[in-house]
Amino acid sequence: MENRLQYYMRVIKGASFEKFSKVLNNAHERSGKSKIAIFFDMANCTLRYGAGYNDYVIFEFWNLNHKQRNTYMTRMRSKKFIMFMNDHDYAHYFDNKNEFNERFKEYIGRECLDLEVASDEDIKKFFETRDKIFAKMKDLSCGIGCESLETKNFESPEAFVKYVKEKGFATIEDVIENHPDIAKIYPFSVNTMRMITMIDAKGVPHCVYAVFKMGINGRVVDNYGLHGPVDVETGEFLYPAHSGDTTAGIHYTEHPYSHTPLIGYKVPFMKEAVEMVKKAALEIPQMRYIGWDVAITPKGPAIIEGNNYCAHDFWQLPGQTPGGIGIMAKIKEIIPEFKC
Repeated sequence: MENRLQYYMRVIKGASFEKFSKVLNNAHERSGKSKIAIFFDMANCTLRYGAGYNDYVIFEFWNLNHKQRNTYMTRMRSKKFIMFMNDHDYAHYFDNKNEFNERFKEYIGRECLDLEVASDEDIKKFFETRDKIFAKMKDLSCGIGCESLETKNFESPEAFVKYVKEKGFATIEDVIENHPDIAKIYPFSVNTMRMITMIDAKGVPHCVYAVFKMGINGRVVDNYGLHGPVDVETGEFLYPAHSGDTTAGIHYTEHPYSHTPLIGYKVPFMKEAVEMVKKAALEIPQMRYIGWDVAITPKGPAIIEGNNYCAHDFWQLPGQTPGGIGIMAKIKEIIPEFKC
């Protein structure tokens, strides 16, 4: 396993000067500080806190002192925490959507068809019994390659079979329906929660955080839309939402499509969702740190997928972190044996 220095060197080698320059300009414009000062401060944050240059902008480190910065789960700390918590030999259950759907079929709340093993007749039958079908690629994430398909748009079942095979989809499944209270905010995507679970050293699962994500601009997935933390007990939206581009520093107090006020909005079935992800976390206890994408349907919560590489920015963004304090203290309460 690579040590910290090896990982730092690999990250630096893969860094793009063009992207770095763009981030440096962003920080300069938003902070009002000179590029030279920001450059050296970025380098300091990398060495002291394991922060990448995107972390510096996403978390607005120019506004934070040493004590505050040291409370953040940065990119390199996140990598170390994932390696500490998760046994890579079991990661395939989360990386492969077909394996995930089979292992967690109790929780997903929908019928799925594995196109790698399904016959043409199986696909035709699935097509003929539905008005809408959601198609996914095998190992891609963040909604990449997904399509929402209406069966009325295909001339025949045979045309549908040809289409999904030529596109290279690995899974077709029922379209998840939003709970009415969620659909009214944004109806074109399944609006989900990213719910973070951790299993402590005694084998007890904890739901430590939940972020509600919503689509925007006609997109059929909620990735790169709007998102903000909700209370894990009440489901209440706590702060203005961030845009999908977390480096932009843009906040929303209402959804731009429906103009629904966000602060104070309560996600339905929150208690049931927390109970579900804590139970699901124990299905593969070797994977102790998982980010679950959970939809809220008219009948209750349903897990869309589990992520063994959790985005570390969702849960500690400016405007959503009182006092400029990150998530490390909460993590250490549950996993005190982790040393960053």
